[in-house]
Amino acid sequence: MKTIQGPGIFLAQFIGEKAPFNSLESLAEWASSLGFTYIQVPTIDPRIFDLDLAATSQTYCDELVAMLQQYGIQISELSTHIQGQLIAVHPAYDTVFDGFAPVSVRGNPQKRQQWAVEQLIKAAKASQRLGLVTHVTFSGALAWPYFYPWPPHNAQLFDEAFAELALRWLPILNVFDECGVDVCYELHPGEDLHDGVTFERFLGLVDNHPRCHILYDPSHLLLQQMDYLAFIDCYHQRIRAFHVKDAEYTPNGRSGVYGGYQSWVERAGRFRSLGDGQIDFVSIFSKLTQYGFSGVATMEWECCLKSPDAGAKEGADFIANHIIPVVDHAFDDFAVVDTNLQQIRALLGIVSDK
Repeated sequence: MKTIQGPGIFLAQFIGEKAPFNSLESLAEWASSLGFTYIQVPTIDPRIFDLDLAATSQTYCDELVAMLQQYGIQISELSTHIQGQLIAVHPAYDTVFDGFAPVSVRGNPQKRQQWAVEQLIKAAKASQRLGLVTHVTFSGALAWPYFYPWPPHNAQLFDEAFAELALRWLPILNVFDECGVDVCYELHPGEDLHDGVTFERFLGLVDNHPRCHILYDPSHLLLQQMDYLAFIDCYHQRIRAFHVKDAEYTPNGRSGVYGGYQSWVERAGRFRSLGDGQIDFVSIFSKLTQYGFSGVATMEWECCLKSPDAGAKEGADFIANHIIPVVDHAFDDFAVVDTNLQQIRALLGIVSDK
């Protein structure tokens, strides 16, 4: 067993126009003041992180690491959630997802996809320069508009969608392999990889690629009404990153898991600040520790009620209090009695003819 690292914080929801949320250094100082020791860094905003420079300049990466060390902060992973989303976009979402891409590739799905591929390749190289071994992202989605079987289930459509998704990702996974970095897909509704079954399907199509892994986020599993603890039992060998994110699901007579097009406050299932929802984090940390997960426990804050400032202040202590320092010996070692084979056979009542 290994002790989970952390606490970490995903910076995406905290970046803003005003200090301390408008530069990586001020964000690091802020995170450190709250008790966080790791940050997960989005790569879409050059004000926070220059992905182009990080992919090509070891000096830039070394200086960035040294700057963070002043505040007792390390990077756990780089994030390309936005760019990963653009690896595969169904035409129904072309217009809305164009807003995630540079102006130069908007209105051209092929160029937008190629830009996203180049971003992922740069992230692999930047991760290597920073000495990171994991990376977090989304898979994108071609089949998502058809997730509910009406019109009736079309097996060929899903076969083709997943084959194409694997075709697009396999060269990227190979680059990450060359760089020694695992790709951890956040399983998330809206992505083709949103549960265990879809991950397994994709994994098989990329030939069980050694760099294809999971970012475990129990909130998305709870809101799909999945057993998020049994999920760890099923997939612990592929879990290489961990978002500590809370949620709750309260059944009612008016809407369900699909949300009824309502705001987050009104939905039956909604995200909550750490400790305010229904997720059993004691059991999650126990299972991950049991299975030897040694990555960083990273808070992702998304709450429809509590302020982000309050959520962040509470988050570091919440995670720290759930991390289990693993034992270095069994609790009953003191009672161990030396025995030899002859004594053991006698204890079992085994009589030797010799």
